[in-house]
Amino acid sequence: MIVIQDIHKSFGDKLVLNGISAQFEAGKTSLIIGTSGSGKTVLMKSMIGLFEIDQGAVLYDGVNFSEMNFYERKNIRTKVGMLFQGSALFDSLTVEENIRFPLDMFTDMTNKEKKDRVDFCLDRVNMKGINKLFPSEISGGMQKRVGIARAIVQNPQYLFCDEPNSGLDPQTSILIDTLIKEITTEYNITTIINTHDMNSVMEIGDYILYLHQGHKHWEGSNVDIIKSDNRELNDFIFASSFLKEIKKAAQKKS
Repeated sequence: MIVIQDIHKSFGDKLVLNGISAQFEAGKTSLIIGTSGSGKTVLMKSMIGLFEIDQGAVLYDGVNFSEMNFYERKNIRTKVGMLFQGSALFDSLTVEENIRFPLDMFTDMTNKEKKDRVDFCLDRVNMKGINKLFPSEISGGMQKRVGIARAIVQNPQYLFCDEPNSGLDPQTSILIDTLIKEITTEYNITTIINTHDMNSVMEIGDYILYLHQGHKHWEGSNVDIIKSDNRELNDFIFASSFLKEIKKAAQKKS
């Protein structure tokens, strides 16, 4: 579980996060949503220490991460998996070498143990047998799955995903969402996803945190969001006429 308490973050005179508090539970997919400039990317980067917060606390299973120095944070960071927006694979490394990279950096595993772990993770994301291919030789969706395999190769307790469906077609996006949800539940991971994808919100949003102009403007589940009367949230979520019709239908049933 990750708990954030009264998070404030400014850049110069601009206040970007204004008193954000939330709780992200293990085994659930938690989504941070909001318009561009709402503060969601800054919040995620603050939670993993890429930005230092001005006020508040970030707690990893009760341990105050925000009070630790660089070396003290290393133990928690070894428990964190990251899925970057563009997959962030190394072009000069094979798929196997990309996935193995965190094991080379942070573990004392033998070469055989590393190979076995890489093979297991590739199989888990339904990408068995592509070890020797380079990122340029596989599709964007396949690269994203390799990114997920690398993110889970160290058995993380916490998984951060930055726009995991960016640049993907709708069908591939559904596959990625399903995979992230399965892995989160199967391994009881605390998963936090920064996203603009409303399909993700509706399909896998166990917990949704909506930021608006640096404030926590709403929180709830993908079931709650259909019934919300928060005007700014509704304008953001139901921007398309199709989603507006879904909301109307759901309101009639209730």
